[in-house]
Amino acid sequence: MKMDSRLILALDETDGAKALKVAESVSGIVDAIKINWPLVLSEGPGMITKLSELSDVICDFKVADIPNTVRLIVENAVARGASGVIVHAFTGDDSLRAAVEAASGADIYAVTEMSHPGGKMFTALHAEEMARLGVECGVSGFIAPATRPERISAIRDVIGDLKILSPGVGAQGGKASDAIRAGADYAIVGRAIYGSEDPKASAEAFAEDIRTVL
Repeated sequence: MKMDSRLILALDETDGAKALKVAESVSGIVDAIKINWPLVLSEGPGMITKLSELSDVICDFKVADIPNTVRLIVENAVARGASGVIVHAFTGDDSLRAAVEAASGADIYAVTEMSHPGGKMFTALHAEEMARLGVECGVSGFIAPATRPERISAIRDVIGDLKILSPGVGAQGGKASDAIRAGADYAIVGRAIYGSEDPKASAEAFAEDIRTVL
């Protein structure tokens, strides 16, 4: 995945035509497009392939299952064009290793701490522990919350030079430049871009905010 704007679009649209239109308008700005279950369930897994023709695609499936099921999900996502898949780390080392092996060179990103307020209840309590586990299992990077930049710094101290992708920018209250300053490699923005009247202009504004701290 390139590191030009350091901006990733979380495309949680459920209308396939609109999703593709937004993706086309921002493809020259964002470094990747992250999709979740809402778009895949509404439009089918072929959307992964369509979007992969415009940008790197990260499948944010937050996979949390036994190793064999993890393997099947990751293999299928990568076969359809995903360059990365997001998985949960709390399932343990066997499931994490299965994800890394099934990725066949694609990136596996492990969740350390979720960005919404409820993330403080459980994931935050074990974030550093899950980060250490991810390092041991060979993941490419981690998910840490832009809504709590100090937590990005804490994860950075654990993982060294591995990648951090930081969601929660925009609608959830996080600021892209704060996340990058705290140690994130990429800021993830969703509704504030794809829900905007002018997604391209919104993406450019977030990219400019990030450039102020690079």
